[in-house]
Amino acid sequence: MQFLKNILSTIIGLFLFCLLSFFVLIIIGVAAAGGSDKDVVKVKNNSVIELDISEVKNDYSGIFYNDEFQFLNSEPQDGLIDVLKAIENAKTDDKIKGITITNSISGLGMAQSKALRDKLNEFKESGKFVVAYADMFRQKDYYLNSVADTIYMNPVADLEFKGLSSEVMFYKDLQEKTGIKMEVIRHGKFKAAVEPFLSNEMSPENREQISTLLNAMWSTIATDISESRNIPLDSLNSIATNLSARTAQMAQEKGLIDRVAYIDEYQSGIRKALGIKKDEEINTVSILDYAESKGLSDIVLDSDDEIAIIYAQGEITGGEGGLNYIGEKSMRRSLREAADNKDVKAIVLRVDSPGGSALTSELIWREIEIAKKKKPVVVSMGNLAASGGYYISCNANRIFTEPTTITGSIGVFGVLPNFTELANNIGVHTEQVSTHANASGYSVFTPLEDDTRAIIQESVEGVYDTFITRVAEGRNMTKEQVDAIGQGRVWAGTDAVANGLADELGGLDEAIAYAAKLGKTNSYSIVNYPEYERNFEDILNNLTSMPFAKSKESFIKEEVGEENYQVIQRIRRASQLRGAQVIMPYEITVK
Repeated sequence: MQFLKNILSTIIGLFLFCLLSFFVLIIIGVAAAGGSDKDVVKVKNNSVIELDISEVKNDYSGIFYNDEFQFLNSEPQDGLIDVLKAIENAKTDDKIKGITITNSISGLGMAQSKALRDKLNEFKESGKFVVAYADMFRQKDYYLNSVADTIYMNPVADLEFKGLSSEVMFYKDLQEKTGIKMEVIRHGKFKAAVEPFLSNEMSPENREQISTLLNAMWSTIATDISESRNIPLDSLNSIATNLSARTAQMAQEKGLIDRVAYIDEYQSGIRKALGIKKDEEINTVSILDYAESKGLSDIVLDSDDEIAIIYAQGEITGGEGGLNYIGEKSMRRSLREAADNKDVKAIVLRVDSPGGSALTSELIWREIEIAKKKKPVVVSMGNLAASGGYYISCNANRIFTEPTTITGSIGVFGVLPNFTELANNIGVHTEQVSTHANASGYSVFTPLEDDTRAIIQESVEGVYDTFITRVAEGRNMTKEQVDAIGQGRVWAGTDAVANGLADELGGLDEAIAYAAKLGKTNSYSIVNYPEYERNFEDILNNLTSMPFAKSKESFIKEEVGEENYQVIQRIRRASQLRGAQVIMPYEITVK
C-alpha cells in the first residue's frame, strides 16, 4: 500500500510541475508576443535625451537565442555600447537638441565612465547642449556630470569630492576563530588576492601598488574635471583635501557647479535652451528608448566588410560562459566564427575581466593565436583586464587601454580550504588508508603536508612561467622584463602603456578604427559576439521580480546588507577555487 501511495504522490507531483511549467510558458509567450508588438517610441521634434544609466552595467547586453522557442530570442539594447552608439547618432539627429543628466546614479566602472564622458564631450562639439542636475552628487557621478555645459544642484544637496581610497579586509583572525583555514600557494610578491588570508594588515608591496594605482586613476579624473570646469589641478586637489565643496553653495563658490537651484528652475532653463514657453511640456526620450527607436544595431555602412567585436566580460570560469562570466566554449566558438567569416576583416576583443581560471585563460589564449593566423586581433581594455584578463589580451596585434583601466596582475596562486582545526574542535577525526604515498591527494580534513605543498608550489611556478612566457612573446619583451613588472602587481592604464603592457591609450572606438586599418577596410559594419543560448530554465531562474522566484542571493542581500554580502561572496569564491588561478585581487575596491 505504501508503495502505491509513493507512486501516486510522484505522479501527482509531476502533473502539478508540468501544469505550472505550462502556465509559466504561456505567460512568458504572451509577454514576449506583447513585447514584440509594442509601439516603438517615436522621437518628437525639439527633443531632449534623458541620460538615465542606472540599469546599465555591462558593455555588452548580449545576443540570446533558442532553437526551439523563437520568442525567447532577443538582442537587448541596454549595454554601454548601445548608449554610446545612441549618443553618436544623436549628434546628427535634427530632432535631438540636447542631453539632460538628472539625478544620475551610475553603476558603471571608472573606465566605462570615462568612455561615456568622452562621448558626451563629442556630442557637445556638435553644437548641442548637455546639462545636469542633482539632489546629491557621489564622486563618481560628479565625474561624469562635470562634462555638462551647466551643472545645477539642489540648495540642500551634498557633493562628494574627496579623492580616492581603497579599503582592504583581512580574515586571518576569522580563520583562527572558526578553525577554517585557507592554505595559500602563490607566486608573485604583489599577489594581494590571497593576502587577506595570510595576514591582519597590508604588506608594504600591496600598499605601494594600491597607492600607485589610486594616484594614477585620480590624475586622469582630476585632469578631465580640470579641463571641463576650467579649474587648476592644484585647486582641485586642495578642494578634495579640505572637503571645501561639500555643500551646493560651497561647490558653486569653488566652481564645481554653476547654479544652486531646484529642479523646476532647472527645467525652466532647459525650456529656455529649447526656445519653448514656460508652461510648455519638454519632449524627452530616455537614452535606451532612443537606442531602440532608431534600430541602431541595424545601421550599417554601404559595404560587406565587417569588424567583429567579441566581448569577454566577467570572471574567467570555464564552460559555456555567459553575460557575466567568461567560458572557453562561447569564446572559442566566437573566435572561430569570426576568423572563418570572409566578410570579417579584423577582430576586436573587448576585455573587462579580473581573470580567473589559468587553464581557461590558456585555452582562450590559444584560440586567439589560431585566429591571428587568419585575421588581425586588437584588444580594447575596459574597467579591468587583469591576471587572466591580461593573459587573454597579451598576444593581440595591438592593445588599447583606458587611462583608468586596472591591468597587469601577472601572477598565479592556488587556495585550498582546510577544515582540520574546525573538525578537531567539534570532535570529528579523519584517517586515511592508501595503496600509494600520494594516492589520497589533498584532503580538507587533514593538515597540508610539506611534500604536497611542494608539488602544488611546483604547479603554480609552472603556470607563472607559462604566463610570463606568453606575455613576453606577445609583447616582444624578455621574460626577465615581464617578471620585473609582473609578480602579481596591478597597474593603471597610463602606467601599462609606459611599461609596455599596452600600446596606447584609447577606447573601443580607437581599437575598432585601428583594427579596420589592419584589416584594410575603410567602410564596414559591426558584428557582435558571443551569442548565448537561452533555455527555458534560464528564463525561470531570471524571473526574480516574482516573489516565488526571488533568488537566494536577493534574500541574503536583504537580510545582511550589500557590503556584508560582498564579504560572504569573497569567502565563498575563495573556497570554490579549483586549480591554479590568475585573478586580480578582489579586495581592491576604489571609493
